[in-house]
Amino acid sequence: MSEATSQAQSTPEDVIGTYFLDIWRNMSKVAALKPDGTPISAFEMDVDSEEVPSELDTVNSSGGFSVIRPDKLSLLYPSVNLHEHDVGVVQANHPAPSKRLFYYFEIYVKNAGAKGQIAIGFTTSAFKLRRQPGWEANSYGYHGVDGLLYRGHTKGEAFGPTYTTGDTVGGGINYSAQEFFFTKNGAIVGTVFKEVKGPLFPTVAVHSQNEEVTVNFGKDPFVFDIKAYEEEQRAKDQSKLDNISIQQDASYRIVRCYLQHYGYEDTLKLFDVSARTNLSPASDDSLNDQYCTYALNERRNLRQLIRSGKIDDTFSTLGQLYPHVVQVSEDRFFLAAYLSKYYKDGTSAICFLLHCQKFIELLRDAKLEEAILYGRTEFQKFKSLSGVDELVKDCAALLAYEDPSKSSVGYLLHDSQRELVADAVNAAILHTNPAVKDARLCMHSSLERLIRQVTACYLEKRSLEWDQGEAFQLRRLVESGKKG
Repeated sequence: MSEATSQAQSTPEDVIGTYFLDIWRNMSKVAALKPDGTPISAFEMDVDSEEVPSELDTVNSSGGFSVIRPDKLSLLYPSVNLHEHDVGVVQANHPAPSKRLFYYFEIYVKNAGAKGQIAIGFTTSAFKLRRQPGWEANSYGYHGVDGLLYRGHTKGEAFGPTYTTGDTVGGGINYSAQEFFFTKNGAIVGTVFKEVKGPLFPTVAVHSQNEEVTVNFGKDPFVFDIKAYEEEQRAKDQSKLDNISIQQDASYRIVRCYLQHYGYEDTLKLFDVSARTNLSPASDDSLNDQYCTYALNERRNLRQLIRSGKIDDTFSTLGQLYPHVVQVSEDRFFLAAYLSKYYKDGTSAICFLLHCQKFIELLRDAKLEEAILYGRTEFQKFKSLSGVDELVKDCAALLAYEDPSKSSVGYLLHDSQRELVADAVNAAILHTNPAVKDARLCMHSSLERLIRQVTACYLEKRSLEWDQGEAFQLRRLVESGKKG
C-alpha cells in the first residue's frame, strides 16, 4: 500500500464511508440467507447457526443395555438389569441450544416395563453413559419410579409425582431465570436452579426390562403449552423493566435528537408542536442542538434527493455545498463553470456508494445499456478501494436476472439501500461541522447509541451466565409492542 493510499484511507470521511460499506456487506450476507427481504439481526444469524437436538445419539451408547430403534427417537430396554450401572442412557445428538430464552423437549412413556426406572434430564459431554441422569456431577434428572429430582449424587430430593405408562414428561432450561424445569402431562412439576456450566445434552434413561420411551425434540407439537410458557416468562421480564423509572422528558430529547441527526426536518417540526402540549425542550440541550441541527435543511434536501433516486442532482448539490465530501478541489470548483463531471471524480467510499446507487437507479428505470456503460466506466475507479469487489459483483448481478427483485441481490432495489446511501452522506456532512472532533459521533444518533448500550448490557449479562440466553433484539421488542 502506498503512503498516499494509506493517508487517504485514514481520513475521517473514509472512516465514515468504510463503516457504511460494512453495513452494506452485512445486508448482502443477510440477503443471501433470506432473499425475501425479511429483516434479521446479527444475533438471529448466530442463533440460526446453532445446531439443535433432532434425534438420539447412536454413536455414543451405554454399552448395549438399551436399543435405539431405527427412527432414532425411540429407546427400549430389552433385558433384565443386574446392576445399578446397567442403565440404558442416551443423550441427544446435539447439546441444547443456548442463545435463546429457553429450550424444551419431551418423552412419552410407551411402556414403564418391570420397574418404571425411567428418567429425563440434562447431562454434560463428560457424563458416564451407564448411570442415571442426576447420579453424576453436573447432571440433573427427574426420575419416574419415585418422582424425585437428582442433581449430582444418588440421593434424590422431593420434587414431583411419579410417572408411568401413558405419561408425557418434559424437561427444559430457562436461560433467563437460569433454572431447569420439568413437566408432566402438560403441567409444570417444578423448577431447580441451574448450577452447571457449559453445554448440556437432553438425556433419557431406561433401566428395567421392556421399558420404552419415545422422544420429541420439537418435530411434533408438545403436550406442554410452550407458547404460553414463553409469553409468561417474557411478561415477567418485561415487568421488571416497566418498574424502572426514567426522567419524564428523556424519551422526548432522544427522539428529537434522532430526527435532527438524520435530517428529518419536517417531521421534527411536527414532533415539536405535538410535544409542547405536555413537555418543553430541555434547557440543557443547547450544545446537543448545535451539533444535531447543523446543516439540517441541506441534509434534509440531500436525503430527499437520494430517496427519490436523483443521484446526479445529489452529486451536483454536494459539489456546490460540500465539495470535499465528493473530493472536488476548491481550485476546480471556482475555475470551472461546468463541474458536474468533476463531482464524480472522487474515489472515496462515499463516492463509491453514490456511484453504485446511480447504477442501481439506471436499472430501476430499465436503462440497461446506459447502466452497463456507466458501470464499466465508474467502477474501474475503485479498484484500489479495499473490500468493494463483492459489492460491485452484487450490483453487476442485477443484470443477470429477468426479475432481479426476486433474486438474492434484490435487496439493492429496496428503499433500504437508498436509506443506507443517504445515511452515509448525512454522516459525512455532519462531520464537516468544525465543532465535531470525532467522526464516530456522526454515524449514529443518541437513540442508536442507547440501543447499542442496551445490547452490550444484555451481552454482558449473557457472559455472566456462561454465554447462555437471549441477546437484546429491537425488532422483537417493537413487534411485541404492536401486539400489546
